[in-house]
Amino acid sequence: MNKSLAAVREMIRISEPVIVEATARRRTQHRREQAIESGLCLAALMSVAATVAILTVLLWESLGFFKAVSLTDFLTDTLWTPLFDDAHYGILPLLAGTVVTSLVGLLVAIPVGTVSAIYLSEFASSRLRELIKPVLELLGAVPTVVYGYFALLVVTPALQKLWPDLPGFNMLGPGIVIGIMILPLVISLGEDAMRAVPMVLREGSYATGATRLQTAWRVVVPAATSGLVAAYVLGVSRAVGETMVVAIAAGQNPHLTWNPMEPAATITAYIVQVALGDLPHGSIGYQSIFAAGLILAVMTFTFNMLGHVMRKRFREVY
Repeated sequence: MNKSLAAVREMIRISEPVIVEATARRRTQHRREQAIESGLCLAALMSVAATVAILTVLLWESLGFFKAVSLTDFLTDTLWTPLFDDAHYGILPLLAGTVVTSLVGLLVAIPVGTVSAIYLSEFASSRLRELIKPVLELLGAVPTVVYGYFALLVVTPALQKLWPDLPGFNMLGPGIVIGIMILPLVISLGEDAMRAVPMVLREGSYATGATRLQTAWRVVVPAATSGLVAAYVLGVSRAVGETMVVAIAAGQNPHLTWNPMEPAATITAYIVQVALGDLPHGSIGYQSIFAAGLILAVMTFTFNMLGHVMRKRFREVY
C-alpha cells in the first residue's frame, strides 16, 4: 500500500511540470487569440469611425450650403453654375451626367461580365480559368487616369468612325470604358458565386437530360442570383463613384441632357474641378462640392441597401 502511494506521489511529482507547462501554453495561446480578436475589432471600429467621420464632414459642410440655397432649388433647378456671377445650384445636370455614364457602363459590364462568369465557371477548363482570371484581374490594377486617356484617345476616335458627328467629349466613350473597368469585379464575384453552387444541383439537371448550357442558364445562374446581385451592386457603386475617366473624357460642362452622345459633367468630375481651383474655404462654391458629395453618398448608400434587400430576397440556402 505504501509502495503504491509512493508511486502515485512520484507520478504527480513528475507530472506537475508538464501540467504547469501545458497550462502556461494554453494561457499564452488564449492571450494571443484575445490580441488577434482585439486587433480585428479595432480594425472594424476604425472602418466604422472613418465612415462616420466622412458622413459628419459631408453633413456639416452641406448644412452651410443649404443655409444659403434652398433644398427646392437644389433639387429642381436645371442649371448648375455655382462659380458664375449668375449662380444657379440645381444638381439635376450633374445627376443626369452621373446616371447616364453609369448606365452605359453597366450596359457593358453586366451582360459581358455575366456571360464571362458563366463561361469561366461552367465551361472553361481549370487550366484556362487559372490563366484568364489573373489577366482579367490585371484590369483592376490599371490606374483610372490611364482609363480616362484610353477613353479620350482610343475609344472616342473609334466611335467617331461610326458616328462622325460625335463630339470629342461625350458620355458614351467614358461610359464604355467604365464598363470595361468594372468587368473584373463583376466577373470575379459572379464566377465565385456560381462555383459555390452545389454540384448536386448540376448533376440533378444532367440526370433529367438537360444540356450543359441549359444547366448553366436554368439551374446555376438562378441558384447564384444573390451573389450575382452583390457583384452588380458593387459594380454600380464603382461606376457611380468613378472620377478620372469622366473628368478627362466626358467634358466638364454641366448641362441637363440624357443623351450619351453629348458632353456633360458628373458629380465626381465637378468635385475634382472645384477641388483643384483656388476657391476660399467656407465660400458657397467651396461648400457646393460637399452638397454634391452628399448626393453621391446617398446614391451609393441607396444602391447598397437595395442590393442587401435583393440578396436577402433571392438568397438560396442549401
